Amino acid sequence: MNRKLLKKIAAKTGFTVLLAGILLFTVFPFYYAIVTSFKSGSELFDVTWWVSSFNFSNYLSVIGDGSFVGSIWNSVLVSFATVIIAMAFGLTAAYALGRVQFRGRSAVLMIVLGVSMFPQVAVLSGLFEVIRALDLYNNPLALIFSYTIFTLPFTVWILTTFMRQLPKELEEAAIVDGASPMTTLFKVFIPLMWPAMATTGLLAFIAAWNEFLFALTFTLTDDQRTVPVAIALLTGGSQYELPWGNLMAASVIVTVPLVLLVLIFQRRIVSGLTAGAVKG
Repeated sequence: MNRKLLKKIAAKTGFTVLLAGILLFTVFPFYYAIVTSFKSGSELFDVTWWVSSFNFSNYLSVIGDGSFVGSIWNSVLVSFATVIIAMAFGLTAAYALGRVQFRGRSAVLMIVLGVSMFPQVAVLSGLFEVIRALDLYNNPLALIFSYTIFTLPFTVWILTTFMRQLPKELEEAAIVDGASPMTTLFKVFIPLMWPAMATTGLLAFIAAWNEFLFALTFTLTDDQRTVPVAIALLTGGSQYELPWGNLMAASVIVTVPLVLLVLIFQRRIVSGLTAGAVKG
């Protein structure tokens, strides 16, 4: 009995230590960025674990940069547009793949999942030629187009998984009442899919907000760049100086909204991700 109790205590202790290690590994970089963002001058090179004084000069410097503020609005525009387009196409595709019986449906889903596995760099050159042909270079539409391509596969996959779990009787009742497929989708299914929609929408938003490679490649001028590229291109007083304080302050500014969104919608995210895991 004592041995079983010791094993149980050891297992709980090991799990707690592991969880604490993972939490420290994921949260500490952001915490240290916050601490560093309140430093300036020689203080940046002093290793301290706590905020000794609140110096907002780095934040004022970043916010006072018009190009950085403009890049925030560009990111907001591109991210929201990507979410709206991905959700519009994703919902209709999920309805077709989840509720309509046709030959090759599983193969289509496998193709959708396979497309999401391609790394961005593998399609960068081809996508660049497409954007040049469409005359979208250095235009937010180029980012919206490319982001939608990469967020649509997992959007379709998650929504299809959720759509399959909805009771068939709801659809049959709507058909008996004379509802068209689009009416069934928008008036019957979508009100029941808010957890999955919140999950996929937030994941698509985060992916578009944080994307760097396409934003760096498909934009050229400061007025068209998004936040990740603007942060990477922040410069100091000379070409040999890295403005660590400004970099940390900018990182905190663009990360805090995402953290708040995740905290606000965390229950919907979990329920949306696990909705399709149990057949009911």
